[in-house]
Amino acid sequence: MQNAIPKVARPLPPAIERLSELAINLWFSWNHDALQLFAQMDPAKWVQAGYNPVRLLYDLDEAQIDALSGNAEFLSRYRQVIGKFDAYMNGPTWFQQKHGDRGYVQIAYFSAEFGFHESLPIYSGGLGILAGDHTKSASDLGIPLVGMGLLYKKGYFTQKIDASGGQISELYTYDFGKLPISPVLQDGRPLTVTIDMPGRTVTLQIWRVQVGRNAVYLLDADHEANSQADKELTAQLYGGNQDTRIAQEIVLGIGGVKALRALGIYPNVYHINEGHAAFLTLERLKELLHLGLPFHVAVETVRSATVFTTHTPVPAGHDTFSIGMVEHYLGPLLSELSRHKQSIVALGLDHHTGQFNMTHLAMNTAGLRNGVSKLHGQVSREMFKDFHGHIDASEVPIGSITNGVHLDTWTAPQWQELFTRFLPGTWREDQVNKHQWQQVEVIPDESIWTVHQQLKEDLIRYARRNIMEQRRRNGESQERIDEVRQYLNPKALTIGFARRFATYKRANLIFNDLYRLKKLINDPDRPVQFIFAGKAHPADYPGQELIREIYRISQLKEFAGKVVMLENYDMNMARYLVQGVDVWLNNPRRPLEASGTSGQKAAMNGVLNFSVLDGWWEEGYNGSNGWAIGSTGTADWAVQEKENTQSIYHILQNEIIPLYYNQGELPHQWISRMKRSIQTLSPVYNTHRMVQDYTEQTYVPTADRARLFVANHYDVATKVADYKQFIRSNWYHVKIIGIDDRSAKLSSEVPLSEMKPSTKEVSAQVHFGPIWPQDTAVEVIYYEDIGDTWEQRIITMEPSGELTEGIQSYKATIPGHLVHGPHFSIRVRPVSPNFAHSFELSLVTSTLSWQ
Repeated sequence: MQNAIPKVARPLPPAIERLSELAINLWFSWNHDALQLFAQMDPAKWVQAGYNPVRLLYDLDEAQIDALSGNAEFLSRYRQVIGKFDAYMNGPTWFQQKHGDRGYVQIAYFSAEFGFHESLPIYSGGLGILAGDHTKSASDLGIPLVGMGLLYKKGYFTQKIDASGGQISELYTYDFGKLPISPVLQDGRPLTVTIDMPGRTVTLQIWRVQVGRNAVYLLDADHEANSQADKELTAQLYGGNQDTRIAQEIVLGIGGVKALRALGIYPNVYHINEGHAAFLTLERLKELLHLGLPFHVAVETVRSATVFTTHTPVPAGHDTFSIGMVEHYLGPLLSELSRHKQSIVALGLDHHTGQFNMTHLAMNTAGLRNGVSKLHGQVSREMFKDFHGHIDASEVPIGSITNGVHLDTWTAPQWQELFTRFLPGTWREDQVNKHQWQQVEVIPDESIWTVHQQLKEDLIRYARRNIMEQRRRNGESQERIDEVRQYLNPKALTIGFARRFATYKRANLIFNDLYRLKKLINDPDRPVQFIFAGKAHPADYPGQELIREIYRISQLKEFAGKVVMLENYDMNMARYLVQGVDVWLNNPRRPLEASGTSGQKAAMNGVLNFSVLDGWWEEGYNGSNGWAIGSTGTADWAVQEKENTQSIYHILQNEIIPLYYNQGELPHQWISRMKRSIQTLSPVYNTHRMVQDYTEQTYVPTADRARLFVANHYDVATKVADYKQFIRSNWYHVKIIGIDDRSAKLSSEVPLSEMKPSTKEVSAQVHFGPIWPQDTAVEVIYYEDIGDTWEQRIITMEPSGELTEGIQSYKATIPGHLVHGPHFSIRVRPVSPNFAHSFELSLVTSTLSWQ
C-alpha cells in the first residue's frame, strides 16, 4: 500500500513543488495564509475553480507556473506558508501532552457525510459540517482519528431558484482527479475491497482525504467491475429510495470496516456518527465469530469498543427498514452466519413498530451513547426510555456532548487578527480557556465595529452578485438585474436565516404578520432587512414550498431589496452570512433542534443570536449575550407558533432594533453585547472543546475498556457476556419480599440549633435465589421538590444481615418528611465493574413501599 505523501499529479518546478502537497491536504481550508497563497496565483481562476487548489493547479498554464516559480514575492509567501504547515504537522499536540502514555488509542470515525470545504462537495448540511469540523479539531489536537465515509460522484445537489421561486436541483458529475483527494494505491494499482450484495459482489475503490495530520477514507462504487446500477450506489448523497439508502449504509458500515482492514488499520474505538453507519457493528461481529467467539461474547466485544452519537430528536428521523428488506440486503451475511440470523436481526428490531431501526442497532452494539446538546440528551433519554426498561428517564444511559464549530474555519481572518493582537499568544491552541477570552473586553469598540462593518459590506456585495446571477440566468430584463445593485442597505440592521429548509425549522415564521413586518422593515429611521438561504431536499416538497413563499414575499414592492432569498447555500456562502449579518435568527419548533451549529459560527464573529431556547442555545444563552425567543415550551405546535411569533415581533421592536440604533458614531451598547457573546460562547462552543470532551468521556475510556475485553483471549469479554447471560436467565428470582420503615426520634437533650431534620430508617428484605447479592445494588428512590420540578434522589442501601439462604436484609436512612408524603420505592439492579454504565443490563426489580 502506498503511504507516501499525497500530491497532485501535475509536475511543478522544484522551487514551488510542495504546492501539490499543500493542495491535497485540507489543512489549506482553515488557514487563511494558504488560501491567500492560492488566490494570489490567479484570482480569477481561483474563483472559477470553486476555491479548489487542485483544479487551480491544473487550470494554470505553463507560463503562469514558470512565472510564479521565479516571483520573489510569491516565493517568500510560499516559504512562509510551507513553514507554517511543517510546524503544524510536526509540532507538539494536546493529545501527546495529555495522553502521551496511550499510544495504543486509535479511533475510527464513521459518517455518511463530511463537510470540509466547498471544494469537496460531499456534504448536505449540519451533520456533514459537524463531521468535518470534528475531524479538523482532531487533527489540531493530535487525536489519532481516522475517518470513514463515502465519495459521492455527484455530491449533493446544486440549487438554483427559478423566476417563480421554485427550487431546481441540479447534479454534476465530479472529476475525482481534480478534487483535493487521492486514490489509495497498492503495488501501483488502486486499492479496492469487495462487499457481498444479494446475488453479486460490489467492488469499492478507496480514496484518501488528508485533513491535517489525519486521514479520512472515502469509498467509491463507481468501478469498472460493477454493474451500472451498483456504480450508482455512491452517486449521490441522500439520493434514491429506501433500497438505495440501505445499500449505501451497507457500503459505509460493512465496506468501511473492510477498507480499514485492507489499509492495515485495527481501531479500538469505533465512533458511529448517526445511525447511518451502524452496519459496521455487524461486520465486526462477523470477524469475531469467525475467530471462534460465541455470539454473546462477540457482541460484548463489539460493544466495548463502540461509541454512538445520535443527532435526531424526531422519531421519524431515524432510519428504519422492513425486516424483509434487511434480510434481503444482508442476505449474504445472514447466510454466512445462519446460526445467528435471528439474534443478528434482533439487534436492530424495534419491538413497537416491527421495523429494523438503525438507531436501535447502534444502541444495542455501542457501550457509550450521547446526544449533541444537554437538551437533546434529555429528549433522547425520554425517547428511548422504553428501550431501557423501567427506569427514570434521567438514568437512561444516553449522555450529551454539545456540538461546537471549528474556530479557524468559521471565524473571519479579520476577527482572528484582532484576537491575535489582544488575546494571549496561545489563544488559538488554548481556545477552550474561558479566562483568556475575557480580554475581548479590551478590544477598542472602533476596531470591532470597523471589522464588523467590513464583513457586512462583503456579505452585501456577495448577496447582490448572487441575486443578479439568478435574474440573469432566468432571462430577466437588464433593468431588473441592475436594480439589485441598490438592494440591501449596509447601514440597516441585517438579520440572517440560513439552514436546511426542513419544515420544523420554520423559515417563514417571521412572515406570520406581514403588516407588522412591513412597518418594521420600512421604518425610514430604523430599517431592518433579512437575508435567507438554504436548500430543501429534492423530495421535501413542503420545504421547497417554504422557499417559494419567501421568494414570493421578497418580490413584493414593500419588501423588494429588504428581504432577499439567495440560492445554492454552501460552505462558502455560509461564511459570508455568519460573518456579515448583525443578528442570526433561529426559530425551530422546540425541542426538535438537536443542537444546531450555525449560530455558534455567528457568535464567534460577533454576530448576536436571536433564537428559540432549543439545542445548544438553551444552554448557551445567559440573558445578556443575545436574545431568546420566548415560549412556554408547550408541545402544542399551534400554541408554540403563536407564542414564538409574538415574542419575535415584541423583542425585535422593543429590544433589538432600539439597541442597534441607539448610537452616536458607534453603537457602544450593541458592541458591548457583541463582546459578551464572543466572551461567553467562543470558548465553549468550539470543536476543540467538543473533541476534548469526546476524548475524555468516550474515546479514552472506550479504548481502555476495549483493550481489557480482548486481553488474554477475550477473558473479560467472556466473563461479562456469561455474567449477563446468567443474570438475564435468573433475574426472575429477584424479589423484594419485605419493607419496613420507622421514623428516627430526635433527642430532647439536643439543642434546637443542632437538631438535624427528622429521618426515616428503611429496611428491606430481598430474595436473590441463585444470584449473588454482591452482583446487585439495592437502592431507595424518592423525589424531592427543588422548586419548579421534582428531582430523583438515590440512596444505596447497606447489607444488614443474611436472614436465610438466598435472602438478604438491607437498610438505609432517608429524610422523614418529604413534601409529597412518605412514599418511596426500593429497587434492585445488577452491577458489574466492567459495565460501561449503570444500566448496561436493563433489568430492575422495583416496588413502592406500603405504609
